[in-house]
Amino acid sequence: MTYDETISYLYNAAPLFQNIGAGAYKEGLANTHILDEHFGHPHRKYVTIHVAGTNGKGSVSSLLAATLQSAGYKVGLYTSPHLTDFRERIRVNGEMIDQDRVVRFVEEERGFFEPLYPSFFELTTALAFLYFAEQKVDVAVIEVGLGGRLDCTNIITPALSVITNISFDHTQFLGDTLPKIAAEKAGIIKTGVPVVIGEAGSEDVRQVFVDTASRLSAPITFAEEHESTCVHGSLTCELQGDYQAKNTQTVLTAIDVLRANPFFRISDEAVRDGFANVTLLTGLRGRWQILGENPGVVCDVGHNVAGIQQVANQLQKQKYNCLHIVFGMVNDKDASGALALMPKDARWYFTAPSCARALPAEKLAETGRAFGLRGNIYPSVADAYRAALAAASPNDFIFIGGSCYVIADLLEAFRSA
Repeated sequence: MTYDETISYLYNAAPLFQNIGAGAYKEGLANTHILDEHFGHPHRKYVTIHVAGTNGKGSVSSLLAATLQSAGYKVGLYTSPHLTDFRERIRVNGEMIDQDRVVRFVEEERGFFEPLYPSFFELTTALAFLYFAEQKVDVAVIEVGLGGRLDCTNIITPALSVITNISFDHTQFLGDTLPKIAAEKAGIIKTGVPVVIGEAGSEDVRQVFVDTASRLSAPITFAEEHESTCVHGSLTCELQGDYQAKNTQTVLTAIDVLRANPFFRISDEAVRDGFANVTLLTGLRGRWQILGENPGVVCDVGHNVAGIQQVANQLQKQKYNCLHIVFGMVNDKDASGALALMPKDARWYFTAPSCARALPAEKLAETGRAFGLRGNIYPSVADAYRAALAAASPNDFIFIGGSCYVIADLLEAFRSA
């Protein structure tokens, strides 16, 4: 099999959440444990850090990985979803897994895993854990895929658990109240393992974390209440979104907790270097990513109401003659809630990402009109972006967002240009 054939096989042979949503979600860890035993429990061969939360997981995971790399560790980083290449999900010191290794995994192991009917994420997680062991990483930063308690990454016993924040997303799986969602994400807390909470958000959510940590004798630290000691003076973060301030506080708190573990030796200089060079060190993209100037062009992967709120707040701070917004969403997100937050004094370019879960651009535009958002409909993200670029003057500002998959289509168009 070629690499492209292998990826096509993985997308079609295993249920892929990107394409079918709820149908790809498998409750329970039975397959994960079978795969893990088959491969010899590879995650036990290195130290792990586990990161859950509604928003900010990717940024926090990447900032931690970049800092640990700068401190001299060989670091595995497992994140999802990918934007333009499957291999983005599995990196060692920023380098994506080799195409040949992905091909060999499928060719050598399909006879074992096909009878299990695993999900795409179950297979990908098994490959990541195995690859990190083969690469002899010192530590792996593992981002939860969805939720926590029943996520297939949750077979690890990490040195540290991190939960970034709690807001409404994937309510069909995680529950329809914030405490219910918090309880699912608190499922990554392990007996005796320190846990850092980025933002509790409310007293009832906070109590979920306190109760879970107390039951499991897990030392708990709330980043909002913690004064970090690991960096004195100013800290420059390459990630420019205003929302990164809270992610920064979460990561600095996590580093303070890690420093109490003899395994971790992380200097202030390593922290500064990791934060200043996170995209270079880890390949992270799509977080208030600046793509152009004159006109300014920025994209962001924020895709739920809480994430869109952060985007809307930052858009209000930009200076421009005219704001152009290229926007698309998937069909299981709260489009009304997201669009209600966005600027009305903008030219809108409604579109849809190229995935099966895409919300039709016509329906998105109809929802937008209810909030006074006016604009045209475009058949693809690339078409919408080209139209915005053609209409924009040098002093205008173009924002592209609404979904990870919109940003994937945009970056793919940039790559193909």
